[in-house]
Amino acid sequence: MNDQTFSLEPFPSTKYLPNLKIIANIDRNSNQLAIRYTLGGDLKEIAIDPPSNAQLRKHELWKDTCFEFFLSIKDSQRYWEFNLSPAGHWNVYRFDGYRQGMQEETAFTILPFNLQNQADGLALVLNVDFDKIVSAEQAIEVGITTVIKHRNGEVTYWALTHRGAEADFHLRDSFIVEL
Repeated sequence: MNDQTFSLEPFPSTKYLPNLKIIANIDRNSNQLAIRYTLGGDLKEIAIDPPSNAQLRKHELWKDTCFEFFLSIKDSQRYWEFNLSPAGHWNVYRFDGYRQGMQEETAFTILPFNLQNQADGLALVLNVDFDKIVSAEQAIEVGITTVIKHRNGEVTYWALTHRGAEADFHLRDSFIVEL
């Protein structure tokens, strides 16, 4: 068990930052990964799509409020991007190297997660089995991120760390959680 909890930080910006707090909790048990995002604060300022009746695989979820994480096998250039929309939509992309060879990861045909409305915010919880892409013995490195779209159309980028001059979730040295 590697249960770890983190606070995500917004990319430093001159833009207005709402009063938000994003907490991420991640745990790997063998090849099961559990990740939980808790979004709290002034949510009325945030554009959050209403829940959909069907959880569908969709592209470009990062253009709206979206919970994301990036996963790589330690010492490998290949990595995966997981996108989870509060509406219930999802996608997983595989990359051969930094922003190279992006393609939909077909090993996943469903990504079951749920959204829980809470008195002080909302939580998104995902439990996923990585057997199809990673062996249980392989060490993985994870970057935990969130895109927040504000009602005024502004977008802010939240992550465990920001290592670039611009917000860039794909930078490998920002995959700082080892499991």
